[in-house]
Amino acid sequence: MSLTVTQGRTVTVTEGNGLRVAHYSKFFADFFYPSLLIRTIRVALETVILCVVMGYIPAYFFYKTESRLKPILMILVMLPFWISFIIRTLSWINILGDSGLINHVFLSIGLIDSPLPMLYNEGAVLMGLLQYLLPFMILNIYVSLDGIDKSLTDAAKSLGCTEWQAFKEITLPLSLPGVSAGCLLVFVLTCGTYLPPMILGGPGNDMIANMVFKRIITTLDWPFGCAISTILLALVGLIVFAYNKYMGINQVFKSLGG
Repeated sequence: MSLTVTQGRTVTVTEGNGLRVAHYSKFFADFFYPSLLIRTIRVALETVILCVVMGYIPAYFFYKTESRLKPILMILVMLPFWISFIIRTLSWINILGDSGLINHVFLSIGLIDSPLPMLYNEGAVLMGLLQYLLPFMILNIYVSLDGIDKSLTDAAKSLGCTEWQAFKEITLPLSLPGVSAGCLLVFVLTCGTYLPPMILGGPGNDMIANMVFKRIITTLDWPFGCAISTILLALVGLIVFAYNKYMGINQVFKSLGG
């Protein structure tokens, strides 16, 4: 069967190229593909944990500070969004590469004798993901913290609570909607990204989105690529459903409303 399109070109569509159950069973027939999915989930969870640990501190600082530099600091957090994601990812090659900034400095001061292998591994991929996703976590947590009435902690301290106790009993629980929203957003975005693994990762650091890219763009195997992306979408949807059941999806909207 053929379909005529613009400029006189004809695209031939074969019946065997359509989406079939065989394309989905092919995914599970070889453990290579499920292992990519498992690696993707693992890297996504690692990225979430790192973003929470590294994102809560600056978000809490923005919440507590009364400095006039606060707007400028907030702009610095959002500054990466003004630069192309591809350029930001490629910049890590000049930082982590054998002749990059870090190795150049270490070699210059005699700290090392040969360049450290900091590129084309999972650590480099995580660095690229953190640069991309950390601002999302910081902003989600900050919005949630900014909605907390500071008089609550003042009242707690007037009743004998220490700063740490007031944070643990009041600030932290009330900021959890923002943490939950940030975790969900970072997790979903990590599962679907392919640039950091493709540019900064080695042969063994591909994620499931890289396989979709290769199947659709490189080998033009659209049916199997679509099947892989559908499986990823179903898994992420299942995780979001479980999140909604046990955490409540309304936590995400609470963080936006303060």
